Amino acid sequence: MQPDLSVVFPVYNEEENVPLLLDEIAKALEGKGWSYEILAVDDGSKDRSLEILREQVAKHPTLRVLALDKNTGQTAALDAGWRAARGRLVVSLDADLQNDPADIPAMMRKLEETASDMVIGVRVNRRDTFARKIQSRIGNGVRNWLTKDNITDTGCSLKLVKREAIDHVRLFTGMHRFLPTLVRMEGYKVIEMPVNHRPRQFGVSKYGAMNRAFRGLADCLAVRWMRERNLHYKVHEEGGR
Repeated sequence: MQPDLSVVFPVYNEEENVPLLLDEIAKALEGKGWSYEILAVDDGSKDRSLEILREQVAKHPTLRVLALDKNTGQTAALDAGWRAARGRLVVSLDADLQNDPADIPAMMRKLEETASDMVIGVRVNRRDTFARKIQSRIGNGVRNWLTKDNITDTGCSLKLVKREAIDHVRLFTGMHRFLPTLVRMEGYKVIEMPVNHRPRQFGVSKYGAMNRAFRGLADCLAVRWMRERNLHYKVHEEGGR
């Protein structure tokens, strides 16, 4: 049966956060009247993240674990999860607990109430360093200027979208940040809503720790002509029901 919702998140060396995130997702969605599945995509973690995810399948029967055979990056991990998702709706979030799963039900209601195809989060009271906030603001401005879009927070991973709106969108490295723009270019309705943002409890940022300025500029230019390129990776699936 097709679930109402697929929850997708990439994992790269997040062994402390994974069990807590799974519990929070279950708490946010259980008993709300929606069926759901969880897809955790391990992106070649070097710690015990994959082992812990496999152990969590017994506790969370809706959990499906996708294991990429090597570290391919956040875009590839998200793309693998989106392609494997079975839900009518798909929501993505980070594994570091900074996104709040409690926001997901409100996003689902807003999608239905506004007859939209995608709801993207705008992080309020961001719990990041001053330097990271400034970098994000500059990055948002440049992306919107080059792509002629007006997305407030392109770096927020908490995004809810209808299955059909992303079926034909193909991504390459770094392009997950442009998903709302790509969805709009396909003629779908995209709206924004404020979401919670929390401080990281364990570890440090794995994705985005390096300087992305030149990569981001190249991605902006790529969006302008919608060049497609396939990602190549091997995926091994475990768990689920």
